[in-house]
Amino acid sequence: MSDADRARALRRRHMHERQAVVFGVLLATLAVVGLGAAAVYTGSLSLPFVEEEFSASPTPTPVVRSYPCPPEGARPVSYGKITVNVYNSTKTGGLAATTLASFADRGFKEGKTANQPEFEGTALVTFGRKGVAAAYTVAAHIPGAQMLLDARKDATVDVTVGTEYTALIPVDKVKLDAKEPLVAPKGCTPLADLKPTETGTPKPTKSASSD
Repeated sequence: MSDADRARALRRRHMHERQAVVFGVLLATLAVVGLGAAAVYTGSLSLPFVEEEFSASPTPTPVVRSYPCPPEGARPVSYGKITVNVYNSTKTGGLAATTLASFADRGFKEGKTANQPEFEGTALVTFGRKGVAAAYTVAAHIPGAQMLLDARKDATVDVTVGTEYTALIPVDKVKLDAKEPLVAPKGCTPLADLKPTETGTPKPTKSASSD
C-alpha cells in the first residue's frame, strides 16, 4: 500500500471515530432528556420553574356572602317582640353585656351574651328565615353591620360586635318608621334565592375578654 493510500485510510478511520463519538453523545443526551421527561410526568422529579409556571394554584378570590332582602312590604318589628343575643369578639371585656343592656334600654328583649373569635368589622347580625324583618330592625341601630342568614328555626337575632364597633347609634338617628316598609339595600338577594349558611347559631367560646 502506498503512502497516499495509508493516509486516506487513516483519515477515514478518524472520521468514523468522530462520527461514532458524535452519535454516542446525541444518543446519551436523548436518553437523559427522555428519562427526565418521564420522571417529571410521573411526579418522581420536581422542577421549581415548572411548578411556578404551570402548577401554582391561583390566589383564592374572597367570597362575599349574599344576604337576604327584607320581605316585600315588611315593616320594622316592634322592639319588644325581638330577642337579641350579643357576642363579644373583641378584647374589650364586658362589651357584650353593655351592648345588650343598650338594646334592652331601647325596648328589645334580652337574650344571652358570650364571647366569639375575633370578627373584623362593626358587627355581624345573624338570623334565620323567620327573623329577617327583626334582623333589619336590629341592624338599623348599628350602621355598617353585616347580615348573615343561618339555619335557626326561631326569630331570635344575634349581634356579634366586631373590632370596629363602638356603640349603638343615638335613638334619634335610627332610620325606622313603623308605618313604612323596610327598604331593601343595594346588593341584597331575595330570600327565596338564598340557602342558609352552615354556621348555625354561634357557640360560646372562651377568650381572654369577658362578655
